[in-house]
Amino acid sequence: MDFSADSSYLQVSTGSYKRQVYEVPSGKQLVDQAVIDRITWATWTSVLGDEVIGIWSRHAEKADVNCACVSHSGINLVTGDDFGMVKLFDFPCPEKFVRTSFCMVTRSAVDFRILSCFSRRHMMEIFPFLNL
Repeated sequence: MDFSADSSYLQVSTGSYKRQVYEVPSGKQLVDQAVIDRITWATWTSVLGDEVIGIWSRHAEKADVNCACVSHSGINLVTGDDFGMVKLFDFPCPEKFVRTSFCMVTRSAVDFRILSCFSRRHMMEIFPFLNL
């Protein structure tokens, strides 16, 4: 769940793999893609949307990528998947099948389901060579 920078909108990813955007505080669902495209998000933790199409590999299934988190600077995106991979992308990554900037294997997929909750400081510990 992410709020827009002005707190006027909320985006969620559903269990049926759909990105939905709502107006705050009315709760009315926003369906106009042109309006959605102009929203600046304060955070980004969704694995869905035009901004993150590139995180999906050619053979990935919908449930393979578990979490995503954009750095506070808004230029990097870290993802975690079912295969124990933590991947770093430029953000946004709207082109399909983008190569990762960095990839590492963790002990298990569980390690990075928590990744989207990490603060900037924790991301810097994982990727100390980046200016996040």
